[in-house]
Amino acid sequence: MGCYDIDGGDFSGYTPLAWATHNAHEDVVKILLGSEEVNPDKPDNNSETPLSHTARGGHEGVVKLLLKQEEVNPDKPNKWGQTPLSYAASRGHEGVVKILLEQAEVNPNKSGNNGWTPLTQSAMGEHEGVVKILLERQDVNPDKLDYWGRTPLSYAAEREHEGVVKILLEREEVNPDKPSISSLTPLSLATKNGHERVVALPHSRKAAVSSTI
Repeated sequence: MGCYDIDGGDFSGYTPLAWATHNAHEDVVKILLGSEEVNPDKPDNNSETPLSHTARGGHEGVVKLLLKQEEVNPDKPNKWGQTPLSYAASRGHEGVVKILLEQAEVNPNKSGNNGWTPLTQSAMGEHEGVVKILLERQDVNPDKLDYWGRTPLSYAAEREHEGVVKILLEREEVNPDKPSISSLTPLSLATKNGHERVVALPHSRKAAVSSTI
């Protein structure tokens, strides 16, 4: 029609492509990506790209379409430091996580502004499948500290995510007695919140676990 901006943003900076990816309208995405006027990696007001939107929603088909575009940065963070991978990991979208990890540009150990990695966020959300996928990568630190000095194990123990705790404790790199800035260990947090099943797990491997409460 030539009377509208096909790549213009609304009050939030969302473009037509951003809305189409957000709502998983795959056929509409294909049409828009066929236009030279559309920037497939255009960020909104929060620096989130169409790939971020669709990764957060777990829309594998749309993710694949976007990743075929040379202009798309698969590891681009928003203003909070969240990447498409961290969004997918935080919501347990295993298929999207696998697709993104196939991209050489994606750093699976990248922290957000608060220090949370994709592993931290999947541990917080009790997404055991994603935790296992990420731990298969040698470039993922399973015991990485966040801004508050907390580890993925710390959050899993605090929230009584028993399955995730078991998976993390199988890794020798994970220190089950590592205290946070507030001097709280994973066991302390589990005990403080009355999580009997987590407290009953064999926390001590090679390190002695503090029983400080």
